[in-house]
Amino acid sequence: MKKPDSEDIRLFRSSVGEVKPVRNDRIVPTRRAISPRPVFREMDEAEALRDMLSEQFDPADIETGEELLYVRPGLQRRMLKKLRRGMIVVDAELDLHGMTVPVARDAIAGFLHECRRRRIQCVRIIHGKGLGSRHRGPVLKQKVGHWLRQRDEVLAYCSARAYDGGTGAVYVLLRRR
Repeated sequence: MKKPDSEDIRLFRSSVGEVKPVRNDRIVPTRRAISPRPVFREMDEAEALRDMLSEQFDPADIETGEELLYVRPGLQRRMLKKLRRGMIVVDAELDLHGMTVPVARDAIAGFLHECRRRRIQCVRIIHGKGLGSRHRGPVLKQKVGHWLRQRDEVLAYCSARAYDGGTGAVYVLLRRR
């Protein structure tokens, strides 16, 4: 490699401008404020999970109002917690909007069969909130809950987080075979 000539050096100096030598190359780290943990909410959730997974508890009994929730006996609490928080990666999705009950039932059966074949662990099924059902309420929502409970490969399901459809969708945890 050849040395730069005086013309190159002059050009470099004129384009860079005046330079000050660095005397201290260290920066003082700043501490970020730690956000407060919702300790009481975590304690309430832990207590609810203990109650849900106790021997006297039938998971189907907790379906109240709008939220859907089912847990097969023996499922670890930590897995249910992850599912409810949307922390398990959803690998497939089925949207039932506009389907009739028989078509939706067949679609779910085929979808779960395909998920089982592909060894998928978590899926989202969008059943809707029943706003188009007028006075009848959410027809598919209740049917989906009933159908999923009957499937051996379903370990648990719960209403999705708001950004994933809220009470108009469910996360479904599947058994891997």
